[in-house]
Amino acid sequence: MHTDINKLFESLWNDYVEMTPSAGKVHQLLSRGEQIINDHIALRTFNLAKVNLDVLAAHFESLGYVACGDYNFEAKKLKAKHFEHPDITQPKVFISELLVEEFSPQLQATVKGLIEQVDSAATTADDFLYSGRHWQLDFDTYQSLLAESEYAAWVAAFGYRANHFTVSINHLPGYNTILEVNDTLKAGDFVLNSAGGEVKGSKEVLLEQSSTMADKIEVAFSDISKEIPSCFYEFALRYPKADGELYTGFVAASADKIFESTNAN
Repeated sequence: MHTDINKLFESLWNDYVEMTPSAGKVHQLLSRGEQIINDHIALRTFNLAKVNLDVLAAHFESLGYVACGDYNFEAKKLKAKHFEHPDITQPKVFISELLVEEFSPQLQATVKGLIEQVDSAATTADDFLYSGRHWQLDFDTYQSLLAESEYAAWVAAFGYRANHFTVSINHLPGYNTILEVNDTLKAGDFVLNSAGGEVKGSKEVLLEQSSTMADKIEVAFSDISKEIPSCFYEFALRYPKADGELYTGFVAASADKIFESTNAN
C-alpha cells in the first residue's frame, strides 16, 4: 500500500484524467492558472469480501484516514462511507459498495464470476485503487448488468479507479457561488447533470453540489470496443456549521442524484 498520500492522489488523478478527457479542460477553465483544491474523490465497488468497501478503505486508513459517516441508498441498493484525514487539506474520500445480494440471481452470479478473477494479492498492491479492470468482460454481459444496475455495469467496465474528483468551490479563486461555477461550465459547452436539478443540496443542508455528465470513451470489451460513459467532474460548496467550522459530511439525497452522472441516457 502507498506510504505517500500525495503520490496516491497524483496516481489516481492521472488515471482519472485519462478516463475523463474533459476533466483536464474543466480544470483549465476554472483554475485560471491557480491551484485547484480537491474536495473529495469517490470510488465504487461490490460488497463481496475480496473487494468490499473495507478493502478499498484500508488503502486510505493506512495513510491516516478515518471513517466519519455512513450512508444508505435504498433505491440504488448501495451503502457508502466517507473518510477524512487529520490534515484537512487532504481530500475527503467517499467509498460506496453495491449490495449484490439484493439483485437478481443472474446479476449476483455475473458479479461473483468477475470478482473470482481478481487475484487477492492485487487488492493490497500499491496501485490497486487505480488498477482498472481485473476480469474479462464481453459487451453483452455489460449490457445485461446495465439493464439492472447502472452502478454494477460501471464497476464491471472500469474496475478500480476514481469515479470522480471534486473541485472545492470554497477554495476556488474568483467564484463565490455554485451558480457562477455552473454558468462558466455551461458557457464552456460542458453538460451538467440535471437529475434533481443542476444544484443538489442547499445552504440549509450545508452542502451544494453539481457535476458534469460523464465523458463517453471507447472501452475495449473482450469481443468488441464500444463508447460508454466513464467518469465525471463534481463541484462542491460547503457551508459553516453552528460552530463556524465548514460541514465535512455528505447529503445522501444529493449523492443519490450525483450517482446518475454516469447514466448512459
